[in-house]
Amino acid sequence: MAPKDPLLGTLKVCVLNLQSDGEPVTDSNPHLASCCELLELVLRKGLQQPVLSLVPRDYWQCFEQLTHQDACGRLSALSLVVDQSKVCRKLLSAQGRGRYMLRLALSRKALPQFITHLLHTPRVLEWYSPEMSILRNEEFVEPFMSLLLVLSHMDFKLDMENCSFLDESWLLPVYETYEVVPCREIGMVLRYLSGRVFVLELMPGSQAHVDQFICPGDIIDEINGTSLRNSKNGQAGVVLSRLKGCPISISVMRWRARDGTVYRPIVKLLRALRTENPTLQLGPATSQQSASKDQRNSASQCLKEGRIVYIVQFLGKANIGMFGGKEILQPAIQQVLQKNLPGKEVLLDLKETHLTCTERSSKLELFEHHYPEISCVGRYGQPDYTIFSFCVADSPETPQSTGFCCVAFRASTIKQCEEIVCRIATGFKHTEWFV
Repeated sequence: MAPKDPLLGTLKVCVLNLQSDGEPVTDSNPHLASCCELLELVLRKGLQQPVLSLVPRDYWQCFEQLTHQDACGRLSALSLVVDQSKVCRKLLSAQGRGRYMLRLALSRKALPQFITHLLHTPRVLEWYSPEMSILRNEEFVEPFMSLLLVLSHMDFKLDMENCSFLDESWLLPVYETYEVVPCREIGMVLRYLSGRVFVLELMPGSQAHVDQFICPGDIIDEINGTSLRNSKNGQAGVVLSRLKGCPISISVMRWRARDGTVYRPIVKLLRALRTENPTLQLGPATSQQSASKDQRNSASQCLKEGRIVYIVQFLGKANIGMFGGKEILQPAIQQVLQKNLPGKEVLLDLKETHLTCTERSSKLELFEHHYPEISCVGRYGQPDYTIFSFCVADSPETPQSTGFCCVAFRASTIKQCEEIVCRIATGFKHTEWFV
């Protein structure tokens, strides 16, 4: 009977689990981290340490030696993967770069070529012990290569930007990127700890507080493509000050993992934050989780991509002439109501930079308006305090443009009406100075 290696047997089971869904493999796949960890164990098994070097050797150094050019003098696909792993600023260790390289090789279906090239590079292969290494055992290397070929025929859709914790763990955090409207200040209190930028608090009334795209306990990973990994005190503020008045893209790592528990690699860091700041209250993992807790039984709201979306009645719109100030709002609403149109149930989605109105039954988008286009917003007075409206400038493309039109809605409650008006007004407040 041919000898078997337990690592290969376990890896085979893991590959079959990845294959079972028949769907592209994403970071949310529960078998992905185990598969990557097993590949890492195979590549480390039998790897001998240099005698006179103070730097420990890892499989990253092996692959780093494999860079070469093709017949035309261009860098090969393998070299491009290695070079991309080498220059990633979010990685600080050989372990992190090796793990990034494995994920990148899986995404580009290049892992079999890496191992084949390694097997045909004697000066690197000699770093492995012939007695212990799977790569130097003819009976083991063939089934290992077969498993790699199976992986190369699978579709891996991995977020390569989510790599800041690869130095510590194969488990990756929930990673989300948000576009923030230009504003004077976002309104976050930050704490720099172990090279991470934690959010401690959101200032009331600020852009971050209103939009809820980030919560206390979350980590800012990038701002407009600038990595904050291993950043010094104040670096995030310096980056934000340079971008004042510009659209901002913020990449966030959530403090809560996909299974709802605290993301394990930051447990100690969160404890340290709590020791320094006893009043620290960790926010919800996402706005979706927050909304599901607070609005679970609400028939007037639903969720879309993690945001609260309001279910309201669209009452219609009316052209109101060339003046769109707040003084015209009440008579403008009356003008809409005089049309006596039947109410249409719609979804009002108040995003960071604009709002959209979608017919609930057909999912047809009725209109979209950016906040700077809105000239005023407010509630109707007596007798119905649940009616609200905003005035918006006609698009230049609109035939026979009449200046402004009034768009009216009916909310399910007075409280909901007030909340929507405040959110639209806040969105306009954060953009009006930039127009």
